[in-house]
Amino acid sequence: MSEIKRIAVLTSGGDAPGMNTCIRAVARCALYNGRDVIGIRDGYEGLLLGAMGPLDAREVGGIIQRGGTILGTARSEEFRTEAGQLKAMQILKEHGVDGVVVIGGDGSMRGARALAARGLPIVGVPATIDNDMWGTNMAIGVDTALNTISDAIDKLRDTASSHRRAFLIETMGRNCGYLAVMAGVIGGAEVVLIPEAPVTIEEVAAKVEDAYKRGKTHSIVIVSEGANILTTELASALEKMDVGFSTRITILGHIQRGGRPTAFDRLLASRMGVKAVDALLAGQTDVMMGLRGREVEPVPLADVVTRQREANLDYYEMAKMLAF
Repeated sequence: MSEIKRIAVLTSGGDAPGMNTCIRAVARCALYNGRDVIGIRDGYEGLLLGAMGPLDAREVGGIIQRGGTILGTARSEEFRTEAGQLKAMQILKEHGVDGVVVIGGDGSMRGARALAARGLPIVGVPATIDNDMWGTNMAIGVDTALNTISDAIDKLRDTASSHRRAFLIETMGRNCGYLAVMAGVIGGAEVVLIPEAPVTIEEVAAKVEDAYKRGKTHSIVIVSEGANILTTELASALEKMDVGFSTRITILGHIQRGGRPTAFDRLLASRMGVKAVDALLAGQTDVMMGLRGREVEPVPLADVVTRQREANLDYYEMAKMLAF
């Protein structure tokens, strides 16, 4: 592999708190090592449009605390095609790009793998609040999202207790129930519904009714968006079954993606950004930086894109035990 003189960075897929911190780390680490840095706007879609320009140390100043991504993000159907990928390679060559850091989720890593397979030096950084990516204990943005969910649960519990209600709180997590499980543990939920552990409406109703009979003033039910029961369906059923509490629904939605990244996410994003640049300069490619234990280490993209992380069911059992 030829010497890396110009590094490009892009963010792709759903935004996550800490992406800006990682952009900053990539840019400043590369500049510190005497390399040029190019920022690609709007993910792979922007790459195909040639929407890119130089990043200097000042341009990435003052963004460490900002949510979202200053580079923007967009999905691209064209990039999924062979023609689109060949076009992307040509555009990168025209801009003198020797290596790319891709910050994003599973789809972003698939795109990175496609470019790596065509000979482009590339390193991925996991950033997705769902924490559903194999090869890393935590992705950038997860901790901030959990803090947002925890804060919402605390506030909703106040009104739930005041009115003796069961609140159904829907979190993100279409294929992985990580956020819901962890929110159930740290938020003291009575019931948690996740894709990995299907339940019946009758089972949920029994737990909510039991909480009411034991004298609880409220019931918190956390529902992952990918659970086998729809939140609206569950709320309607609980009302008809007369479980003691009246029910209310709160869908947290995209509020979970925004906000100032926590200290943990800022540190993780900074470490992963620096490690990604170090990996490129050391001649590594076709890898993603993953948090394994306490260390940030390279993980083959081939493994990342062919496997999926699921919620840890030990935590799921813990949430059920602590709901007693």
